Amino acid sequence: MCKEIYITGAGVVSALGMDKAATLDALVNQRSGVEPVRYLQTLHTDLPVGEVKHSNDELCEMLDIPSSEAFIRSSLLGIPAVREALRQARLEDRSALRVAFLSGITVGGMDCAELMYPDFLQNDTKNAYIELNDCGACTGQIADYIGGFDMTTTIVTACSSSANTIMMGADMIGSGRADVVVAGGTECLSRYHVNGFNTLMILDKHRCRPFDRDRAGINLGEGAGYLVLEAAETAKQRGVVPVGKIAGYRNVCDAYHQTASSPDGLGPYLAMKGAIEDAGLKPEDIDYINAHGTGTPNNDLTEGLAAMRLFEKMPPIASIKAYTGHTTSAAGGFEAVVSLLAIERNFLPVNMNFRNKIEEHNFLPVTNPEPQRPVRHILSNSFGFGGNDSAIVLSKI
Repeated sequence: MCKEIYITGAGVVSALGMDKAATLDALVNQRSGVEPVRYLQTLHTDLPVGEVKHSNDELCEMLDIPSSEAFIRSSLLGIPAVREALRQARLEDRSALRVAFLSGITVGGMDCAELMYPDFLQNDTKNAYIELNDCGACTGQIADYIGGFDMTTTIVTACSSSANTIMMGADMIGSGRADVVVAGGTECLSRYHVNGFNTLMILDKHRCRPFDRDRAGINLGEGAGYLVLEAAETAKQRGVVPVGKIAGYRNVCDAYHQTASSPDGLGPYLAMKGAIEDAGLKPEDIDYINAHGTGTPNNDLTEGLAAMRLFEKMPPIASIKAYTGHTTSAAGGFEAVVSLLAIERNFLPVNMNFRNKIEEHNFLPVTNPEPQRPVRHILSNSFGFGGNDSAIVLSKI
């Protein structure tokens, strides 16, 4: 990277709460937000999920959006996270800056389209939701609500989507194409979502158990996470105090399988190795790995093998998916914020529900939040279907 990319704001929404304070409280107190289905209209009520604990009507009321206005849930989750990030970055007034908004998503407005389908067939009363089914419509809806963006774009690479927006944002700042970038992603639960993963037979009927020998699959979740990125000189000129920096990143695609990692974890290995090298660090400098750690037999085994190949001595590693469920396209953004909180507060988010070591691994995931040394550099992984693998190094300033 040509410039130091500072983080000056962050915002999150998830099953743990509507902001960073609620998220931090749940992580520190090891409290999961994964519970039985409450809001999603699905027959699969036996599947635990990480739902945001508000209905669409309640979210509209919180955001002063008339209930009669067509809004998809992913937008309603993304807006509070973007607002929190902008507030922390002191960017209520953005008129003098070139500010871009980059958002990752995959499901788009499917949550509403699937409910409105009978109306589409019989009348025209719900046609507004047809246009909102497109992934880019969610980005546009958030940008229109917030206002003040000079450019918007949407990245759709499944579960690495929002991590890739952060990388693109850093590239835009480094090349001078933007002064400030708000980057991250949002994703809501939908029947399409649940049925698709259920068809793959990778959903756990209990709370998921990442990196456990007896892991049985994913709990799906929903939420949003965004970072405000800017060059060090821009932050200094604005008089804002940065809370961290994007030190390095890498995206690779091993293209091994539509939904599975390669058996040796080649993609994850190359992504992690490249991100550390881009940061100008060595593997031994990494203080914690925020693993993708979905709880599936394939991901956890291969991600662990990839890390073992890269690190002569394994740093503390854990997945937070048992707290929130897998927020899919939002995971990279959300977990980048969690990594930032861990650096700021000098603690290690633990790997909940771990009981038994995976035989092929030479390490145990983190179960003690107390670090053995100061947490300065965190490697955060996000791996998408098709082998689209991304890793980001977030560092203390």
